[in-house]
Amino acid sequence: MQRSSNRILTTHVGSLPRPAQLISLMRRIEAGEAVDGAAADQQISAGVKDIVAKQIECGVDIVDDGEMGKPGFVNYVNDRLAGFEAAPTGQQPQWSGSREIDAFPEFYAWFEKLMSADAGPPRQRMICRAPIKYTGRQALQRDIANLLDACRGQAVTEAFMPSISPATVEAYQLNEFYKTSEEFLFAIAEAMREEYLAIVKAGLILQIDDPRLVTHYARNPNMTLEECRRWAAIRVEALNHALRGIPEDRVRHHVCYGINMGPRVHDMNLKDIVDVILTIKAGAYSFEAANPRHEHEWRLWETVKLPEGKLLIPGIITQSSFLVEHPELVAERIIRFASVVGRENVIAGSDCGFATFATADETHPTITWAKLKALSEGARLASDYLWRPKAKAMTPSVERRLLFGN
Repeated sequence: MQRSSNRILTTHVGSLPRPAQLISLMRRIEAGEAVDGAAADQQISAGVKDIVAKQIECGVDIVDDGEMGKPGFVNYVNDRLAGFEAAPTGQQPQWSGSREIDAFPEFYAWFEKLMSADAGPPRQRMICRAPIKYTGRQALQRDIANLLDACRGQAVTEAFMPSISPATVEAYQLNEFYKTSEEFLFAIAEAMREEYLAIVKAGLILQIDDPRLVTHYARNPNMTLEECRRWAAIRVEALNHALRGIPEDRVRHHVCYGINMGPRVHDMNLKDIVDVILTIKAGAYSFEAANPRHEHEWRLWETVKLPEGKLLIPGIITQSSFLVEHPELVAERIIRFASVVGRENVIAGSDCGFATFATADETHPTITWAKLKALSEGARLASDYLWRPKAKAMTPSVERRLLFGN
């Protein structure tokens, strides 16, 4: 995994806006319509080439395929894991009964109505009724080939591919086959290991998308913080089981909170879970740090020691606001993290994905591209400062003048 050895590198979390034709294709697939497989593959391949080029244009160093070939960051496994059947319709939304919705029911009812007009078909959950096996090799190899092909000959520092965590699959799907939740969890982990290994073997960086690790607290108001920590520790054990033997410097781990627009007063504090996260066998840790619920948490790294050789990929821009961050603010955020963990140990990222489900509009594409450009512009400003001779000896006021000219 590349480090910020002579400038701050930039990346993001994974999902990016799909072109209109690809959104239409995904909606047809999710609605159960028959599609021309060869034509669909061509559309996806073209979408990946376009999205890689767009990332390069925006100044992103470490790119991915935007998850063009997936209907969503988690439900894509519906077609890659055997042992599941479609769940009956009418399943309760996963956020029902959460601390957040219980605290702000009127807001979430209003917001759901506001966003429902163009949400697309409901996402299908599955029920496990047989042993779990990985069967997604063809789709996975298609996605890998598309990304490698799109990056060939292009000015990219590195490429990564997101893959869902066992804990998030366990939470998203239902179990009627395995005797215990842990048995179900470890069966998922063993199956997903095949995907993890294939991504690394192809020469890509593996990103584990693991929102459930920190959202479990908000989703379960009946559980104490300590109970959620114990729950998370078991999920980390399962993930590490799936990652066994994979070099840590080929893996980055991402956590986020699952809600974009909302009060989010019940997000788990990073200080309450960071020690558990740091036991994950990954070389870099990606987390939310740009939105107002978590921006202050950069100070946590003044007291929490980042293990030797590890990297941080803090969110420097956020998907949970339509405001485009000013490059100077981006630079300030980067410098904060560099000041506590070292400039070479920081890669500037985003809080979460900008299009986590293909058929649901979250952020307008023009906003996404503007944010990514602001990220790269801010990273250049931060790099100009961080690699100045004797920068550490400057007073804060001098630092600000040199960086921003005021």
